[in-house]
Amino acid sequence: MAVFEISNGTITVAVDSRGAEMKSLRRIDIGKEYMWSGNPEYWGKVSPLLFPLVGTLKNNEYHFNGRSYAMGRHGFARDKEFRLVSQKADEIWFALEADEETKKCYPFDFRLEAGYRLEGMGVKVFWRVENLSRERMYFSIGGHPAFRCPPEGRGEDRDSCYLGFEGKESICCTRLDGSGLVSKQKVAYETEDGLLAITEDLFREDAMIMEDGQIHSVSLMTSDKKPYVTVEFAMPVVAVWTPAGKNAPFICIEPWYGTSDAADFAGTLEERKWGRRLEPEQRFEAGYLIKTE
Repeated sequence: MAVFEISNGTITVAVDSRGAEMKSLRRIDIGKEYMWSGNPEYWGKVSPLLFPLVGTLKNNEYHFNGRSYAMGRHGFARDKEFRLVSQKADEIWFALEADEETKKCYPFDFRLEAGYRLEGMGVKVFWRVENLSRERMYFSIGGHPAFRCPPEGRGEDRDSCYLGFEGKESICCTRLDGSGLVSKQKVAYETEDGLLAITEDLFREDAMIMEDGQIHSVSLMTSDKKPYVTVEFAMPVVAVWTPAGKNAPFICIEPWYGTSDAADFAGTLEERKWGRRLEPEQRFEAGYLIKTE
């Protein structure tokens, strides 16, 4: 396990080889840190990569080709050691491949690459998934970056900040039940010029999950309604989360290809909502952009 840094003279990013997880995104000129610290009192991760599962499986297992496989929430990639593939001053890539351990819970040969490239005052996060199996492969993938909220150096409370939803007048959220599965409950929020005040009540029932590609950009905003970090993405699902009832000083903005199983789900791996599929020797590529102000 090792931590690697890249810099473009404006920002510096630190990435841990364990999970290929971004641990720091810092502005050099003002010394401002945007990422959550990973304090386990609230949540011990910073920006885990979710693969080959996003969310929670019903009964913590899935079915494929007549067999059942157990897998914990959000998959195993976030806890695996990645290999450094390449590093330049402002770009870095890591890779993870299937092994005997991964095949116990995920029976595919795969190669997963995670890359980070600095762009101005932001960082582009890349994913590449290759199917090295002889059969069609099914997977979900997602990001889970946690940002300081309130921002460093402002002396504000988290609940004085806002979420920005690209000017949308309203958003519709899917809710999870108490076991982390998708419920039938939908909650609509009316915004004020696309802004929604951050309150503990928003996360009382776990994450706010927006499906069907209704949102492609989420911003965290200061008390004077100015964005200080924005996540842009093309995924069909995005979740916004902070631990319920803890008043934790961070907010996660999570672009997903995938989601938890529904509480009444009775299907197979192939039928999991928003999942991806790859034919043998095919490659899937995606990513998202984090912009800082």
